[in-house]
Amino acid sequence: MMLIKGGKVFTMEGEILDGGFVLIEKGKISKVGQGEPPKRYLDTAQLIDAEGMYVMPGFVDAHCHIGLFEDGIGFEGEDGNEATDPITPHLRAIDAINPMDRAFEEAVRGGVTTAVTGPGSANVLGGEFVAIKTVGGSVEDMVIKNPVAIKCAFGENPKRVYYEKKTAPMTRMATAALLREALMKAKRYMERKERAKEEDKQPELDVKMESLVRVLRKELPLKAHAHRADDIMTALRIAREFDIDITIEHCTEGHRITETLVREGRGLVVGPGLTSRSKYELRDLTFKTPGILAAAGLDIAIMTDHPVIPIQYLPVCAALAVKEGMDEYKALEAITINAARISGIADRVGSLLPGKDADIAIFDGHPFNYTTKVRYVIVNGNLVYSN
Repeated sequence: MMLIKGGKVFTMEGEILDGGFVLIEKGKISKVGQGEPPKRYLDTAQLIDAEGMYVMPGFVDAHCHIGLFEDGIGFEGEDGNEATDPITPHLRAIDAINPMDRAFEEAVRGGVTTAVTGPGSANVLGGEFVAIKTVGGSVEDMVIKNPVAIKCAFGENPKRVYYEKKTAPMTRMATAALLREALMKAKRYMERKERAKEEDKQPELDVKMESLVRVLRKELPLKAHAHRADDIMTALRIAREFDIDITIEHCTEGHRITETLVREGRGLVVGPGLTSRSKYELRDLTFKTPGILAAAGLDIAIMTDHPVIPIQYLPVCAALAVKEGMDEYKALEAITINAARISGIADRVGSLLPGKDADIAIFDGHPFNYTTKVRYVIVNGNLVYSN
């Protein structure tokens, strides 16, 4: 049993409790309250005195590649893009993550306790994303939900990769066509399986189609890499055509089509913002985008796209969005509860509610102040970092 008392507790469920407390039992949050906790807890629990500190749910990075593009290694540690076939929905991030990547330790020291990580954007369909804790001796120890989505990509990246190979997709038309073709094949495969009454009439096993059937059945969303407004529209168009769930990842020009995004009501994961405009489709890159979308009533998450931005700087990205006009509380939601909801893991992480995982970060000041330090990090009810 562990008790955190005396801090400013941000539940991220609408309540901010000055002089609050959080009780942890068996790796879960068992009680959140305000004022002096019951004496029986004070007498029996491991105590963390958070007087004058900010108590937050551990931050959630809704889109990154931690563990698949390992820190400081180069080719030997780069396992995020199988750039040999544009259609690879069956690849699993869980098979590529190295939990010994030192970026996990840095994530914890930055208060990031959950990472949604997976393949890059070389392929039209890149494979499965997984939600993991940033602490654990093996991937199996770290998994929150596997998989959470299947990655697809629009725009410049698949074009560039396959232009160099002189094969499709070399245009945006081909990217969309290959995705449609894969979904059409998966639909036919699914229908054949559903019609088959006897084992010998089942279609021959196709692991790619098995992955996409889960998308067609809305068991998994597509996690769609799209920067430019026209690429975002193509992603949404295809989602409507096949009646599938989709989230828009990056959404760099989302502020140009805000009304459309409001009508669509899809999850938006915005970023990375703290980068140079390294390619043409980033020409409109601005930290104003998250604030514009949030002000329109959209629930958004903010990402690092680690290693593009090192994952420990997730709160810095949110702070810079505030600097450019985003509401401060909305920015906190974008790296906690909204990131968890969009990723389909809000039943476990993203806020401080009884029954949720005891993943908590404690700061000596507001996390958006650049001089603030992380003092304690708790994951699954265990103190994993103390400063």
